[in-house]
Amino acid sequence: MLRRYLPSVVKYTALPGAEVIVADNGSTDDSLAVLKAEFPKVKTLVLDKNYGFAEGYNRAIAQTEADYTVLLNSDVEVTEGWLTTLLDYMDAHPEIAAVQPKIRSWRQRERFEHAGAAGGYLSWLGYPYCRGRRWGRVEVDNGQYDSIVEVDWTTGACMCVRTSVYKDLGGLDASFFAHMEEIDLCWRMRRAGWKLACVPQSTVFHLGGGALSYDNPRKTYLNFRNNLLMIYKNRQHPWGVLFLRFFLDYAACCFFLLQGKTGSAKAVIEARRDYHRMRNK
Repeated sequence: MLRRYLPSVVKYTALPGAEVIVADNGSTDDSLAVLKAEFPKVKTLVLDKNYGFAEGYNRAIAQTEADYTVLLNSDVEVTEGWLTTLLDYMDAHPEIAAVQPKIRSWRQRERFEHAGAAGGYLSWLGYPYCRGRRWGRVEVDNGQYDSIVEVDWTTGACMCVRTSVYKDLGGLDASFFAHMEEIDLCWRMRRAGWKLACVPQSTVFHLGGGALSYDNPRKTYLNFRNNLLMIYKNRQHPWGVLFLRFFLDYAACCFFLLQGKTGSAKAVIEARRDYHRMRNK
C-alpha cells in the first residue's frame, strides 16, 4: 500500500505549509523499514499498538497543530490539485467543518467508489448512502454529481477537517474501533451547528477494502454494531427507529443464512448483543 499510493500523496501535496505524516498503527510488517528507506522525508508517528482506525487517528492528530487535517486512507491515490481545491473551499466557507473530494474506484477508474462516492447521506432509518452509490451499486461517473453540495457525512477515506473542530468534539469515537466512526463524528459536527460538503472538483482514487474485504464478517459486525451505536448517540428520539431496526437486522441475518454466509449472520447477532452491552457507556 505504501509503495503503491504514498508516492502520489508526496508528489501532489508539495504545498507551502503542508506536511505528509504517516501514522504507523502498530504495524507488524516492514512498513517502518520501507518508510525509512524509500520515503525518508515523510514524517512518521509510531504508535505502540494497533488502536484501530478511530483512536489511531485521534492519537496522531493530537500530535499535530495544523489548521486543517486530512484523514487519508493508505489505499488512496490522489491527483494534481486535489488538496488546494479542498483548502480553498474551506477558506472561503468558515461555516464548513469538513469536506471530501469525489471518490472514484482505483480498480474501475470510471466508476465511483463505495466508501464516499460523491458525498454521503443518511436515510431516516440511519442507513448511510451516497450520491453515486446506493447499497452495493455504484454508478459510472459521467459528471452527473459535479456540483458542490452540502452532505450529511464526509468519508473517512479522504476527509479534510478543521483540526480545532475535530479536537473540540473529541475526535473519532474510539469505542467504534473502525467503520462508521467518521459518520458519527460528522453527525456530532452537524449537531454542533457545523456544515459539511462534497467538493467534486477534487478527485481521488480509492482501492477500498484494503483493511477488510467488503464480505468479511468482521466488517459486517462493525458496521451493524456501530450503526446502532451511532443512532442511539445522535438521534433525538431514537427508540422508534431502533425498534424497526431490530426486525430489519434480523431480516438481514436470515438473508445472510439463505446465502450460506453463516459468519455474517453470526456477526449481526453479535453486533446487536454488543450494542446493548456498550450503549450505556
